[in-house]
Amino acid sequence: MCHDIFHTMRLFLTLIVAATMSAQPKTLPVAEQYTKYEFRIPMRDGVKLYTAVYQPKDASRKYPLLLTRTPYSCQPYGADRYRDTLGPSRFLQTTGYIFVYQDVRGRYRSEGVFEQVRPHKPVKSGPKDFDESTDTFDTIDWLVKNLPNNNGRVGMWGISYPGFYTSMGMIDAHPALKAASPQAPVGDWFIGDDWRHNGAFFLAHAVRWMYSNDRDTQADPDTARRNPDYPAPDGYSLFLKMGTLEEINEKLLKNSVPYWKDLVDHSTYDAFWKARDVRPHLTKLKPAILTVGGWFDAEDLFGTLETYKEAEANNPGAQNFLVMGPWYHGQWSSNDGAQLGDIRFRQNTSLWYQEHVEKPFFERILRDEKPAGLAEAVVFETGANQWRHLDAWPPKEVTAKTIHLQPNGRLGWNPPSRGGYEEYVSDPARPVPSVPYIANTMTVEYMLDDQRQAATRPDVLVFSTDSLEEDLTLAGPLDVTLHVSTTGTDSDFVVKVIDVYPDNFPDPDPNPKKVKMGGYQQLVRGEPFRGKFRKSFEKPEPFPPGQMEKISFTMPDVFHTFRSGHKLMVQIQSSWFPLVDRNPQKFMEIGKAKPGDFQKVTQRIYYGTVGGSSIGVRVLTRSATK
Repeated sequence: MCHDIFHTMRLFLTLIVAATMSAQPKTLPVAEQYTKYEFRIPMRDGVKLYTAVYQPKDASRKYPLLLTRTPYSCQPYGADRYRDTLGPSRFLQTTGYIFVYQDVRGRYRSEGVFEQVRPHKPVKSGPKDFDESTDTFDTIDWLVKNLPNNNGRVGMWGISYPGFYTSMGMIDAHPALKAASPQAPVGDWFIGDDWRHNGAFFLAHAVRWMYSNDRDTQADPDTARRNPDYPAPDGYSLFLKMGTLEEINEKLLKNSVPYWKDLVDHSTYDAFWKARDVRPHLTKLKPAILTVGGWFDAEDLFGTLETYKEAEANNPGAQNFLVMGPWYHGQWSSNDGAQLGDIRFRQNTSLWYQEHVEKPFFERILRDEKPAGLAEAVVFETGANQWRHLDAWPPKEVTAKTIHLQPNGRLGWNPPSRGGYEEYVSDPARPVPSVPYIANTMTVEYMLDDQRQAATRPDVLVFSTDSLEEDLTLAGPLDVTLHVSTTGTDSDFVVKVIDVYPDNFPDPDPNPKKVKMGGYQQLVRGEPFRGKFRKSFEKPEPFPPGQMEKISFTMPDVFHTFRSGHKLMVQIQSSWFPLVDRNPQKFMEIGKAKPGDFQKVTQRIYYGTVGGSSIGVRVLTRSATK
C-alpha cells in the first residue's frame, strides 16, 4: 500500500515536471524567423562599433528593439552565421523583436580602446568626451533612424558586465530607451562586487576571470578567452603552495594580465575605484527599470541590490522594480533554477520569472506603451521556497532586532548578563578552506554550501540558537558589529549566517551525490571584512595589538525563512581560502608581502552588555508575505 502511494506521488510529480517543461515556448530556428545584418555604427568621436542586428522576416508590422552591449563578443561573426537563441529568453524571441548585439568599444570587432568599467563623465566638453552612456546614446540614435520596421521604442538588457553597460545606458538616456533591465550589474569593484569585498581581495575569482577576460580581443577574436592552465585541480593546495600575490602573478598568470597590477596596487578605496562606482550617477533616470539578481550571486549581488536602491532613492516616481531569485550569477538565464548545489527549490524558478516577470515588463512598455504592471519587488523567499510580491524592498512590515553573541557558543535576542570573549589562533599557513570540496576557482554554489566541515575547526567560532519553535523570516541587510582584538596589526574577520537543518531532515530523491541533509549547515550569507579598514576604506589603520577594537559593516540583503525545528547559527573566522587572499596579519601592503611576513595571531571576539558583538536583522511578520 505504501509503495503504491509512493509510486502514485512520483508519477504525479513527473507529470507536473512534464507539464512545466511543455510550457516552454516552441521556437523556430533563428535563421528561419530572422535575417541577420552586420553594421559598424559610428560614435560621436568617429570610432565605429560592430553591431549585429537580427530583423524579423515578417515585415507586416513594426517591432521594438532589444539591445545588448557586451565585452564578451557578439559571435558568431558573419552575416550568414546565426546565434542559436536571441534575447533574454525564448518567450521574447517567439514574440518578435529586433534584437541588437554590440561589441563595446575596443573589444572584438569594434574599434577604439577598451577600458575595464570605464568611468562615467558627468560633464562633457565635446565629441571627444565619450563614455559608455554616450556610446549607448549614439547607438540607439543610429538604430531608430536606420532600421526599418522599428516602432521607435528600445529596451536594453544585459547580465553581469553587460548589466553594467545597461546601467550606463540608463544614464542621460536616449529618449527612445523606454525600458532597461540591468541584471547582476557591476556596481562597485572595491566595496562589494567581484574583486574586493570590504577591502578583502577575492583571489580565486580574480585569477580565473582576469586571465580569461583581460586580453587583446581585437587581435585574435576567436581565441581571446581561455582559462588559466591550472597545474592542479585543488585550488587550496595550489594557491597555498604558490604563496604570495607576487608569486601567483609570476607562476600562474605569467605576468600576462595587465589589470592585475591595478587590482593589487589599488588596495585602498582611492580615486581609481571611486571613479568606477556606478551608484552616484544613477540619477534623473527616465527608462522603466527592472533590476534582476540572485540571492546567491557570487559575483555581483552587491551591485544588483545597490543599483535598485540607488535608483529608488534618487528617482522618485520612477518605474523601478526589483527581482531577486534563488540563483547564482545569471542562473535565471542559463538553467531552470530548480536547484543550486545541494539545495532544491521545488519549482522551475527561472522559467517562471521569464514568463511572468521579464516578458510582461518588456511587452507592456515597448509594445503596448503601458506601465509595467509589476509589484515593486518580486522576490523569492528561500527556506520557505516561495515567490513573494511586495510593495517595497526591504518590506515595510519588518521589525529591527539584534542577535547577540552569548557565552558558551549561544545566540540570543538579549545581550548576555556578563561580558567575556572567545578566542582562536589564526594561522595563514593553514587557512580555513572556503569550500568543503576540491575546486580551483570561485564556485557558483559557495554562497549556500554546507559549513559542517568549517564548524569542526578550532579556528572557527560557532554560535547557535536552540531549535526554533516557529518560523523566523529575515528580510533585508544584516548589520554586523564585532568587538575584537588581535595580537597582530591586521586581520580579516569572516562572518557567516547559517541555517542548520534538523537531524531528521530528509535526503533528496534522487540523491546521486549521496548527500546527507540531516544537520546540514546551509550558508545563508557570508562576508569577509579586512580589519585595517574598520575606520576608513580610504585610510587603513593598524590594530593596536591586544586592544579591543570595533568593526561594523553591512552584509548584503537576505530573504530567508529559518523553519521551525531549524537553528540559526553564526560562524566567525579569519580566513576563507582561496576565495579570499591570505592576510599576513601584519599591517602592510599585502600585494608586496613576502613569505616571511605571514604570522600566526590570536583573535578574541568579545560579547557582553558593553563592547559585545551582534548582528542587526530585520524580522518579517508572516502576514506581510501573503
